[in-house]
Amino acid sequence: QMQLVESGGGLVQAGGSLRLACVASGGNLSIYAMGWFRQAPGKEREFVAGISRSGRSTLYADSVKGQFTISRENAKTTVYLQMNSLTPEDTARYHCAAKVISTSAYYFASNQYNYWGQGTQVTVTP
Repeated sequence: QMQLVESGGGLVQAGGSLRLACVASGGNLSIYAMGWFRQAPGKEREFVAGISRSGRSTLYADSVKGQFTISRENAKTTVYLQMNSLTPEDTARYHCAAKVISTSAYYFASNQYNYWGQGTQVTVTP
């Protein structure tokens, strides 16, 4: 059973940066495509970024393209989300998700992921 634990969230001023980490245990991370999602109060969960098993392919939501970077270190069983130039609109709870996949695909709907972490809160003040 794969377990995912996110960290790195916190309170930051607009224009600041945070680096989220998602540490996986209980499985071989290299067989999972990974994704980051976020959910703000009163809003639906939205896709933020996805990355293929090898890390060679990535995809971003239009709202974060050029601002966020997803990466992974399979040897460290960790996936990262580097977030720069944060704005109050980025305030949300951020979750990582894992999907068992045998291809290099890297984008899936949220209901297709097999495992989810509990999330880490990111709050951006004006």
